[in-house]
Amino acid sequence: MNHYEKQGLNEDNFGAKGSIVSAFDAFPKSKPEYVTRTEGGGKWTVAMAVVSVFLLWAEIARWWRGAESHTFAVEKGISHSMQINLDTVILMKCGDLHINVQDAAGDRILAGSKLNMDETSWSQWVNQKGVHKLGRDSEGRVITGAGWQNLDDEGFGEEHVHDIVALGQRRAKWAKTPRVKGPPDSCRVYGSLDLNKVQGDFHITARGHGYRGQGSHLDHEQFNFSHIISELSFGSYYPSLVNPLDRTLNIAENHFHKFQYYVSVVPTRYSVGSSSIFTNQYAVTEQSKGVSEYNVPGVFVKYDIEPILLSVNEKRDGILMFVVKLINVLSGVLVAGHWGFTLSEWFREVIGKRRRSSGGDGVLGSKHGYDA
Repeated sequence: MNHYEKQGLNEDNFGAKGSIVSAFDAFPKSKPEYVTRTEGGGKWTVAMAVVSVFLLWAEIARWWRGAESHTFAVEKGISHSMQINLDTVILMKCGDLHINVQDAAGDRILAGSKLNMDETSWSQWVNQKGVHKLGRDSEGRVITGAGWQNLDDEGFGEEHVHDIVALGQRRAKWAKTPRVKGPPDSCRVYGSLDLNKVQGDFHITARGHGYRGQGSHLDHEQFNFSHIISELSFGSYYPSLVNPLDRTLNIAENHFHKFQYYVSVVPTRYSVGSSSIFTNQYAVTEQSKGVSEYNVPGVFVKYDIEPILLSVNEKRDGILMFVVKLINVLSGVLVAGHWGFTLSEWFREVIGKRRRSSGGDGVLGSKHGYDA
């Protein structure tokens, strides 16, 4: 023992210290004087920090978005009525329009008497930002539902379910008609109607055309069914929901022009946890063409109700599971970084040994020098 003390070695630097339990320590420590800091270790530490921040942020964003599930089922409940919400501007005077709904049950509703009709100016609406043709956005790109990530490409997507549910719980009210600038030349038709939940047709035609006994005959030269649809939805009115026909524009090429929209309505429930809203989605196809004077021009919406229920549910992991996943991500980066650092140091050491063994003549010189 005295020999070791003379050499400056101390047994306290070796072996376990403290209580007996410390002997089972699975995380051995080294004193600072035995640790060497290297440039390579610093680079690997910075790299691990950057990767950890990126992966942790991605995991937090994924947890915040939640996971959406879509399920279809036969609608169990039986409902006899359905609300339709409309906000459109027609390039005709309000007194020259006739609006009605006729459904498969044989009921006819004079929608013009139940909806709000305000005189307005066409130029105040057609130049508003966001107005586009059906199937295209305001910049003319085809709507594919590909999401907002690729704004330079075609398509745009929808909000997350938690945003839809949160905004849908706010009080809904119709925006006021802007003050008319100049002489009014158009009519804004907006409001909600309660209809039978069956197949039906929503018509916007000219006064005295299409139905008998509905006012005097309007001059054909005053026909212009160019229109902007700001809102067309079925069910409770949720201004936050974006529907296929919202903010669409269609221009009539002549006085006798017919716009036909075929709408397939699908009952839909959005839910996040215990919060949910019930509404309807729909798919639509469009057909527009000029017709002869023997046909009725106008805007026609033919809707049909699908006997299925689409449930869109968003779920998130619990806080404990979320924390465990964050720890797993961080631990994985640390382990991978440790292995990467160890392998890089081993590789540098091997390369260094090869260079030292292949370089120089050695201490005794060459064979020719020895012979000499």
